[in-house]
Amino acid sequence: MGSMEASTAPENGTAAAAAGASTACNGAGAAASNGGGVERRLRSSAASASWASHLPLEVGTRVMCRWRDQKLHPVKVIERRKSSTSSSPADYEYYVHYTEFNRRLDEWVKLEQLDLETVETDVDEKVEDKATSLKMTRHQKRKIDETHVEQGHEELDAASLREHEEFTKVKNIAKIELGRYEIDTWYFSPFPPEYNDSPKLFFCEFCLNFMKRKEQLQRHMKKCDLKHPPGDEIYRSGTLSMFEVDGKKNKVYGQNLCYLAKLFLDHKTLYYDVDLFLFYVLCECDDRGCHMVGYFSKEKHSEESYNLACILTLPPYQRKGYGKFLIAFSYELSKKEGKVGTPERPLSDLGLLSYRGYWTRVLLEILKKHKSNISIKELSDMTAIKADDILSTLQSLDLIQYRKGQHVICADPKVLDRHLKAAGRGGLEVDVCKLIWTPYKEQG
Repeated sequence: MGSMEASTAPENGTAAAAAGASTACNGAGAAASNGGGVERRLRSSAASASWASHLPLEVGTRVMCRWRDQKLHPVKVIERRKSSTSSSPADYEYYVHYTEFNRRLDEWVKLEQLDLETVETDVDEKVEDKATSLKMTRHQKRKIDETHVEQGHEELDAASLREHEEFTKVKNIAKIELGRYEIDTWYFSPFPPEYNDSPKLFFCEFCLNFMKRKEQLQRHMKKCDLKHPPGDEIYRSGTLSMFEVDGKKNKVYGQNLCYLAKLFLDHKTLYYDVDLFLFYVLCECDDRGCHMVGYFSKEKHSEESYNLACILTLPPYQRKGYGKFLIAFSYELSKKEGKVGTPERPLSDLGLLSYRGYWTRVLLEILKKHKSNISIKELSDMTAIKADDILSTLQSLDLIQYRKGQHVICADPKVLDRHLKAAGRGGLEVDVCKLIWTPYKEQG
């Protein structure tokens, strides 16, 4: 999972063959080869001497860095730290942001991964951002970004956004171990200070307690009697289970889940007061227990009709349809409540894309089967999707017109098929018959 450095040293046989070939050259060839080698060494020495005076690199420096694909990519130095007790300016590691990619790929790199001949100390931010966006194809951007739904930063003013970025710019935890997976983290999470010097945290996959050392986890697992999240199982279909966890009854679990989720959600507001939330934890089950693959949370009481506050599929389980399943499940709960629902705002562009895909598939499947006229309110009653979301989705597909003071749905079968094909597969289906659940009511 971590970055891999290319091995540039030739194997012994190759090196010996190269040496033999060199000594077999005639005089002129050897002289030319020698001259070229000396010239290269001089250039290299001159470059090294030139940049040695700039070491250690300053925060804000831009340079090319060798990434895990063994190619050079532009980065910006976010932070630096000494890698040893030596006083040499070369003994520093640098925390870099790959300007072509999402912040989740930021990482600590060693000096040898940086091409010092490409150092730039003063680059116009807007010009650089524009150039970066032009370089990346739409497919590349999707491959880097399309992994989870997240809210954006639209609710933050400029000053708050700068404060957020400054406070969270460096990941404090590099890796976690959860069940049988070791996972590279993506973002900063405000764990208690005593955990910030831990390069890796070990989580109990059932109660989500976290420790600094593997031995601590092993001792804990001998005592922990949980084999599933500490809540009510409300859904079981095959090997998939969904558990409802009340944040008020299971406060430590709820807080630990938020700590864990924040490692993979850039913007997530960490709520220490989890009493107000219900957590719906999706698990894969086997003879060892129920292993969390993702979750969504919702407020117990939402005046804005929000049926989902936060959603995450853990990295090892992404691209398997679980995110779509979680979205669909949130709407099945809304149907059981007899309410319409909508995700908490604001949504990021990626979040809107994920929901728009779900709304498109659900609405168009109904329109294909429904031969007579149907209103937006009727669609809302059938799907539990908020009328505003239905209207915006159909408008984005050019399937709605405004005639004589009212919205009219124009559903040509061929157009519907084209849009459905573009929306992609619907993912795992929720078997409503397997959902055993009653809406939350405050006790007492």
